[in-house]
Amino acid sequence: MNDETPARTIRRLMRSLDMVALGTLHCRQQAAPYVSLAMVALDQDGSPLLLLSDLADHARNIAADDRVSLLFDGTGAAEVPLAAARASVQGRATPVEDDRARARYLARHPDARLYAGFKDFRLYRVSVERAHLVAGFGRITWVDGAALLPAGVPEALVAAEEEIVAHMNEEHHDAVQLCARLAGRAGEGWRMTGIDPEGLDLRRGRDVARAEFDRPVSDAQSARAELVRLVRRVRRETEERNGGMDAAQPRG
Repeated sequence: MNDETPARTIRRLMRSLDMVALGTLHCRQQAAPYVSLAMVALDQDGSPLLLLSDLADHARNIAADDRVSLLFDGTGAAEVPLAAARASVQGRATPVEDDRARARYLARHPDARLYAGFKDFRLYRVSVERAHLVAGFGRITWVDGAALLPAGVPEALVAAEEEIVAHMNEEHHDAVQLCARLAGRAGEGWRMTGIDPEGLDLRRGRDVARAEFDRPVSDAQSARAELVRLVRRVRRETEERNGGMDAAQPRG
């Protein structure tokens, strides 16, 4: 997609990471700022999802004051970290009973299945109110939550996500590896964990990757067309670099 905006930059950053610094207000220390580490997934619409234990200080803090700040830090691989993008996303965290959102979180974090069923663990959705983007020296801006996240996600795509992901992983393993290559991540063993209107999420062990679509998708049909287009693009680029090396593409 070519419509690059601060909001899109933040969304891409949020979707490319699976770990955040979680800021809360400490309920037993006069609301002093408290920052902890948390694993994060994003719902279809971009709302952050957290799986937290009631026993943890950050969960107790949220119970007393639901305001949170999440730092999405994209500076890890940068030679000059302060020239790379990072975003502080502010909002309110609310416990939710949502099997679909829980499944999306667990697809992003399969290791969490070991403890997700414990009685003290709850899924939280963060309702985003604003975000502060620092995308390098002098590239600093605030973005309102309404501008950051889309008003709604096509229901047809939400309903088809599980089937699309399973189909790609089971029937088009090679195509999934090519999508990872498009995201700048070589090697085998990548699995698709989610799809949304703007792209798809991938995971291999502890590594995650994000492949962006050239145009938004809204249902299974448009998703398939865009996946085929992505794979053809990688195939063409690979052939140009390697003199015709073949690459698979999804056909079913």
